[in-house]
Amino acid sequence: MRKYLTIAGTLFFLLAAQFLTLLMFGEAMAPGYVVHDNAISDLGVIPETAALFTLSLVLVGALNIIGGYYYFLVHRKLGLLAIYILAGIGAIGAGLVSLDSPLGVHGLFALLAFLFFNLEAVATARLVYGPMKAIAAVAGLIGLVFLIIMFLGDAGAADLFGPIGHGGAERMIAYPPMVWLMAMGGYLMAARARTEDQAT
Repeated sequence: MRKYLTIAGTLFFLLAAQFLTLLMFGEAMAPGYVVHDNAISDLGVIPETAALFTLSLVLVGALNIIGGYYYFLVHRKLGLLAIYILAGIGAIGAGLVSLDSPLGVHGLFALLAFLFFNLEAVATARLVYGPMKAIAAVAGLIGLVFLIIMFLGDAGAADLFGPIGHGGAERMIAYPPMVWLMAMGGYLMAARARTEDQAT
């Protein structure tokens, strides 16, 4: 069981670290890109950053599904595993189907990812202890609140975006669960170390 915690924790940490790092690279590389106004998915249609965006999101989805499975081997809760899988599918789909694709399903995949990554944090809060419980719950709830703001803003109430704009509001959906996953990765990796210390 201890090795499953280590694998899951490592994958969750790598998932979030690569996404936040490659997103920063993409935003810096994309000509005329402005965080205040541009959506994250705009990086998927800009030639200079499209491959980077696709690679990062596919990694996010794959690592979330694999890490979620190894975590499932510890907690054995099928409902929670399903949330991890749906979040991963959303990320992979949003990466492979670009914003300008004639299929027109990029938005559905992005919504799936936004919703279930934040639900993932809230649902996982029940399984962790100490400060991590609060970190997981707060991160997920912040993302869900901004998901509602994004929906209302895109429906015509753009003033709800406030000074951070459309791009900033979208990042407030994506960043909290990523920051939580980095913390969760460390928490799970440290859980094995704590267990081994107690055994000696």
